[in-house]
Amino acid sequence: MIYSISFLPEVEGDAINGYRWYEEKAVGLGEEFLRLFYAIAGEIIRKPLIYQIVYKDFRRCLLRRFPYAIYYRVDKQEIIVYALFHCARNPAVIKKNLSVREQKNR
Repeated sequence: MIYSISFLPEVEGDAINGYRWYEEKAVGLGEEFLRLFYAIAGEIIRKPLIYQIVYKDFRRCLLRRFPYAIYYRVDKQEIIVYALFHCARNPAVIKKNLSVREQKNR
């Protein structure tokens, strides 16, 4: 099956915040963070159903090397990325933010 992928506008902010934080730690690390984020998004397109459902029907894919996770849903042939969150966040806060984004983007 061929899937398409889209990102909520909020995901851009999530990615930029991660980029800035890592770029402050070491020049070029923010770029590596973004490259990995987009590479993992490409993997999700190829095999979206292999990642575990963690909340409602949201799936989570962990980024290698960086403590971040991509949260997304699969609806027929479309993948919708809802968030890119740091894994140290409180799980209850992650669930609340996913629910807010879900309601806002219906």
